[in-house]
Amino acid sequence: MTSDKPGFTLMRSVLTVPVIVQRFLDKAPSSGADVICLDLEDSVPPDEKAAARPLAAKAIETMSRSAFALYARLNGLSTGLLEDDLLGVVFPDLDGIILSKTESPDHVQRLDHYLSLLERDRGIEPGSIAVAPLIETAAGIMNSSGICGASPRVVAAVFGAEDFATDMGVQRTREGEEIRWARSQVAIACRAAGIVAIDTPEPDYTDEAYLESQMQAARGIGYQGKLCIHPVQVQIANKVFRPSDDELARARIIVEAFERDGLAQGRAAIPLEGKMVDTPIYWRAKRLLDWAEAADRLA
Repeated sequence: MTSDKPGFTLMRSVLTVPVIVQRFLDKAPSSGADVICLDLEDSVPPDEKAAARPLAAKAIETMSRSAFALYARLNGLSTGLLEDDLLGVVFPDLDGIILSKTESPDHVQRLDHYLSLLERDRGIEPGSIAVAPLIETAAGIMNSSGICGASPRVVAAVFGAEDFATDMGVQRTREGEEIRWARSQVAIACRAAGIVAIDTPEPDYTDEAYLESQMQAARGIGYQGKLCIHPVQVQIANKVFRPSDDELARARIIVEAFERDGLAQGRAAIPLEGKMVDTPIYWRAKRLLDWAEAADRLA
């Protein structure tokens, strides 16, 4: 799912699907999500964890594939379940792992080591299975920079607000003041590492206006995708986390003018419609166009 331009792994919508509910698995491929994530963590009761693994393996083998990537969300390293989860899901058709409760670079590096062994033993291309740490505790937030840069496998990181609030002993509110700093911290860590920032899931999937406003707010601080728990969220995420027609039109004007009147003339800043356009503005416009191009390839 990675474009030929570094940093553009397209993950506008990551739809988590409980592997123990067959009708959800059946519907997932038609959702339009960039990533379908088979969930072995929160949506699977403790007594059903072992039984969920062969269900995930079957889904990896048989799910009808189109343009989406296929990931699995596994239980965190501290649970003692991760190793068996990996044995149950690492097969050639799996594209990546979302690692729950990632709290340090060591968690990612341990996962990288396990994946390398399984890839070798199961005839999978070395390094081909990607990793997206789920950062959802106070320790994880404080170590987010190291986590995001802990392995070449890491293509994205996910912020988990509900577990973070639980870890902090605070109540979640609709306004979200209690998660504001942590949410921004994960986005900044992702940008510094050159990976995709994926925003926290929203439990209320019935209020579409609120959903869209939350996604717009996330995009405004650097997020490029959303962890979705319902197909209705997928379409909103695919729209929000893609530049609008007006944004693209403006970006094209900036890129064309800067390349013509700036770069071609040996200048690092040019006037354009009453404002100065310099190199950072040019590169921001270029990234916007690259992002839209990556989205168009999946349309």
